[in-house]
Amino acid sequence: MSYEPSTNRGSVPILDADYRVLDDGRVEATPPRQKRDHPLRRWLGPIGAVLLFVGTKLKFVLAALKGFKFFGTGISALLSIGAYALLFPWQFAVGLVALIFIHEMGHAVVLQRYGVKATAPIFIPFMGALIGMKQLPKNAVIEAYVGLGGPVIGSLGAMATYGLYLATDHRLFLALAYVGILLNLFNLLPILPLDGGRAVGAISRWLWVVGVAGLVGLLIFRPSPILFLILLFGAPELLNALRNRGKSDYYDVPASERLTIAVIYFGLMFMLGFMLYELEPLMHSLRP
Repeated sequence: MSYEPSTNRGSVPILDADYRVLDDGRVEATPPRQKRDHPLRRWLGPIGAVLLFVGTKLKFVLAALKGFKFFGTGISALLSIGAYALLFPWQFAVGLVALIFIHEMGHAVVLQRYGVKATAPIFIPFMGALIGMKQLPKNAVIEAYVGLGGPVIGSLGAMATYGLYLATDHRLFLALAYVGILLNLFNLLPILPLDGGRAVGAISRWLWVVGVAGLVGLLIFRPSPILFLILLFGAPELLNALRNRGKSDYYDVPASERLTIAVIYFGLMFMLGFMLYELEPLMHSLRP
């Protein structure tokens, strides 16, 4: 029998039991107490779901990671899922990390194609992920293709997610497709150290100036910590690249390669921009 003190009549406490006797002699069950919807429940729910999944599957996860050389990738991915699940449903958090992984694998494939040694992908919550190159590419052409590899493969992942939405009509896949397209389009901005900054170095380094000007404008009208970090880390790299212009043949790109990279870069930007425009009304229509 569960009970707790309730109101007092004189000095004798009245107990709320599972059953109670009314004044007319009838016996009835005590109505269950309403639980308060504490704000932390909305935060602890997703975290608990992730921890429950990891706890029940821990043996299999560790066995997989031992046979997978990207141990840090798996750990950082789980941490990112937990971080994103604080703000979004855990299913969306898992899908978002998967899309970011596909994007990074695009870089990894091109790096391996050109024999550039690099680290395994490491996820950074709310910042995406990164792959560190252990050596510089031989020229700006390779650097451009490495930069484009992520958005190209990442866009294919986002388009596949949109295909899942068309097949299932599930709003989760629509949200993931929209965010995936947005992230890959953002990465194509002609700003170092973003992927677009790597690509336009082989097209025209003056596009860097355009990108920095646009970034400064965004910071003025729409301040953002992420934009500030991009400017903070990208400015020294941009100054170094402009200072060393003409001192080596690193940026001596053949006209055919310059044209190919430009077609891929601007074509991908146009396609992603068009898809974002098409998905915007759908996203608004799904809002409650």
